[in-house]
Amino acid sequence: MEALGLPPLNSLNISCSNFQVQNVSKSPKRTHYFSSLELSSLKPRPFCYSSSELSSLKLRPSSGGTHLLHWTAVRMQVDGEDYELKQVKDMAAARKRWEALVREEKVKVLTPREAGYAIQLSNKTLLDVRPSIEHKKAWVKGSRWIPIFDVDTKLDVGTLSTKITSFMMGGWWSGMPTLSYNDQFLPKVQENYPKDTELIVACQKGLRSLAACELLYNAGYRNLFWVQGGLEAAEDEDLVIEGPQPLKFAGIGGVSEFLGFTDQQRDAASREGWSYRLVFSARLVGIFLVADALFFGAQQVGHYLQDLRSH
Repeated sequence: MEALGLPPLNSLNISCSNFQVQNVSKSPKRTHYFSSLELSSLKPRPFCYSSSELSSLKLRPSSGGTHLLHWTAVRMQVDGEDYELKQVKDMAAARKRWEALVREEKVKVLTPREAGYAIQLSNKTLLDVRPSIEHKKAWVKGSRWIPIFDVDTKLDVGTLSTKITSFMMGGWWSGMPTLSYNDQFLPKVQENYPKDTELIVACQKGLRSLAACELLYNAGYRNLFWVQGGLEAAEDEDLVIEGPQPLKFAGIGGVSEFLGFTDQQRDAASREGWSYRLVFSARLVGIFLVADALFFGAQQVGHYLQDLRSH
């Protein structure tokens, strides 16, 4: 906080020597949406599969339809494992670079509470680098939104293959769409902020904001502050929030959110009580009822078709 020209908060103590990048999940549900970054040495490149990875996921002619289906499923599983391994290696390399940035104090660390303290008392700039799907749910009042990754809206063959793979590898559960690198991120930051500006960089969980800090540092910005744990780690009193949803819920979605199976919703349920849980219990019961109705309907249609054939 002293680096921001503000008095220290006695209750908060940050040790960069023990710094570890938080929220780096080994599960493909989390890593495959952002981990290949294509930011090795942080040069703006599209966030996408390589041509070889795309070609390996394409359907190829086969003499037997059942063999084609089985071969394709096995091939996608193998390619998914290879892709996950590549992402783990990419993340390990990125993590070392980011740890070095913090350890050498090229990027300084703030908790969400300290970030709110700096924003409110000294009018520091909070740079929100989250994708639009998270930002539109909740944001910090007065922050500037420039995403480093955003929802990929392209509909070419390669992008569709990537979206299908991402959906099958956990996107249906987490609700996180396929993201691509925003090549306008750095130009927009440079357009709005001189390189001596003190920038507090934040994302939802603290990972993409580290990538943004590395990119900004390599571009010449020297007064960078990273919000450790991301905006999701903020308590209600830490920051002034705007938007239709609580800030902690901005990063959830998909089936897990619908059923209330996320950690954020479990925490909310522990505070709100049985009435909060009842909503999600009703949804789960509704899914079972719909599934039973569809199964019963399919049986009836099957019997009807059999009767038609017999006559």
